[in-house]
Amino acid sequence: MSLPFVYLASQSPRRAQLLDQLGVQHRLLLADADEDAEALEATRVREAPAAYVRRVTALKLDAAVARHARQSLPPAPILCADTTVALGAKILGKPEDAKDARRMLRLLSGSTHRVLTAIALQHGKRRHAALSVSRVRFAPLTARQIDDYVESGEPLGKAGAYAVQGRAAAMIEHISGSYSGIMGLPMYETATLLRLAGLRV
Repeated sequence: MSLPFVYLASQSPRRAQLLDQLGVQHRLLLADADEDAEALEATRVREAPAAYVRRVTALKLDAAVARHARQSLPPAPILCADTTVALGAKILGKPEDAKDARRMLRLLSGSTHRVLTAIALQHGKRRHAALSVSRVRFAPLTARQIDDYVESGEPLGKAGAYAVQGRAAAMIEHISGSYSGIMGLPMYETATLLRLAGLRV
């Protein structure tokens, strides 16, 4: 049986756009005002990037399932995702401010890092999960390039302080893996999980 839509528990417009690209109808299931969504993204000491992004995604899905129940919404699969940037074992989350964004971009300059996006889908009592890992190489960046990019405002709110689909594309020498995964929702893995939940993708 083909299901009519999924709930997307994410405020990321990029994830919504990628679901549109897959032709998947979706409704947003966003955090209530009294939920501390940012607290779910706190890191743990010595936590590996893959373990971190899987754990955060599972916590986000737990919160979304509880939110769905509180609001007595119609049944439909609930989709969550989380993306992090890792330089070796070091996790680079969302920058706190412009200064922090400059710090992250200096670390990424001239090096290869990983972008990990975990997704999880709850359908009834069944839960499916997947992980996409890609590698991105930045060209060496000058201080002026970093300043100009930070001043554009694009790095704020982005894992690793950059958006691959934005101005940062001019700084990237090479990508290996899933472009959509780097954007925040790996389409192959997402389509696979949606099919498991009964959607025609």
